[in-house]
Amino acid sequence: MGFPEAVRTALSKYAVFEGRSGRPEYWYFTLFNYSLYALAYIVSAFIVPQVGVIPYLVIVVALIVPALAVGVRRFHDIDRSGWWWLIGLVPFVGGFLLVAWFCKPSMPGENRFGRLPVR
Repeated sequence: MGFPEAVRTALSKYAVFEGRSGRPEYWYFTLFNYSLYALAYIVSAFIVPQVGVIPYLVIVVALIVPALAVGVRRFHDIDRSGWWWLIGLVPFVGGFLLVAWFCKPSMPGENRFGRLPVR
């Protein structure tokens, strides 16, 4: 799965918290998110400072749900509950665990959350 396909897939499943998402879909969508955040910040801070943080906030609000959804589906892909997102609230350790789990390969075959996503 390439970058455009991963972003298109994640956005087409805007608020779908069921099923599974592979590593490429999660990481490409995360790269897409952070790229848009950076662009919105640059526009807000330097290009059109009169509008303040409005462009940045619009991007964050628009992409928070699909970002959470693709993360939950990524947890499902490694056979964990989506509630493990909350481990990120634990200082220091939580963020490292999230990155480590999101880097894990997909669980082969079918698990309790469905079939392996098509690559």
